[in-house]
Amino acid sequence: MKKLLILFLAAVFLTSCSSSQNKTKTEKTVNPETYSATITSAELKDMLYTYASDEFEGRKTGEPGQKKAIEFIKSHYVANGIPSPISEGDYFQEIPASYFGSGIKDSENVIAYIKGSDKPEEVIVISAHLDHIGIERDGDINNGADDDGSGTVAILEIAEAFKAAEKAGNGPKRTIVFLHVTGEEIGLYGSRYYANEDPIFPLANTVANLNIDMIGRVDPKHEDSGKNYLYLIGSDKLSKELHNVSEEVNKKYFNLEFDYTYNDDNDPNRFYYRSDHYNFAKNNIPVIFYFNGTHADYHRPSDTPDKINYDFLETRSKLIFHTAWEIANREERLKTRLKKY
Repeated sequence: MKKLLILFLAAVFLTSCSSSQNKTKTEKTVNPETYSATITSAELKDMLYTYASDEFEGRKTGEPGQKKAIEFIKSHYVANGIPSPISEGDYFQEIPASYFGSGIKDSENVIAYIKGSDKPEEVIVISAHLDHIGIERDGDINNGADDDGSGTVAILEIAEAFKAAEKAGNGPKRTIVFLHVTGEEIGLYGSRYYANEDPIFPLANTVANLNIDMIGRVDPKHEDSGKNYLYLIGSDKLSKELHNVSEEVNKKYFNLEFDYTYNDDNDPNRFYYRSDHYNFAKNNIPVIFYFNGTHADYHRPSDTPDKINYDFLETRSKLIFHTAWEIANREERLKTRLKKY
């Protein structure tokens, strides 16, 4: 009897040890703040002062300044060892002039990605438009620091943060795609081309699109409060889960003021239909459009990098990184409810 008791206790001990070891293996805790800390106001400012400089001539679609913009974006991905999904060294999704019409020249989207470790076939697309409206007739340059230089540099910093996680052995479970689209200002052409003509990753496998269009400024409504905020548009239209994830991430890490004014289906501004997320939403892909609202410098030469709130831009970029992190690493993909357009 005593021998049986000893054997029983030994078995219990070994089972307990094995269970403890398995728990340690399966419940590895990774703190995403380790990687979001690489997103800094100093780096955002340094990049934006170049990207929204006169050298880039307002980044009008198909024009020389826009070509400088895509080379700038590509150089960042090359320097950080973040590959292209198109082919080695080729980050440009070429869009022919015939697709645009109205005298617009050939243009390009820029695409990079980090392959998921566990569910690489499932994709989160983080997007921003790389173009702006060019040069005025009097020669004044529309630098587009907020629109959408702020979104462009935010993606570059977010990509760098995900790359830091991958280097540390904590890359995302799902694939993260960094999509810089052209032709937004003339009709959402770049995102439409990606979604309708040449989706590098199947739309059926695209879990969500987080679209960043103007996140560097403060609009008149929020000037007096001094509190960091963002307008969120579309988060609950196709997936209640996406909306809930977004809210939970914000409450856990940032506590920004989320303003849903422009999310109203009856909003007269119709911003839901006016940025690149819409070409994903039309394909029943859950979206969030991050937006700081319009201001007096919107689509004017006075939209310059000295007017950006870089502390706000840093925190907003970190918020989007953490939201993408959560979507990429949760066990189940977001549930989607179909909506006709």
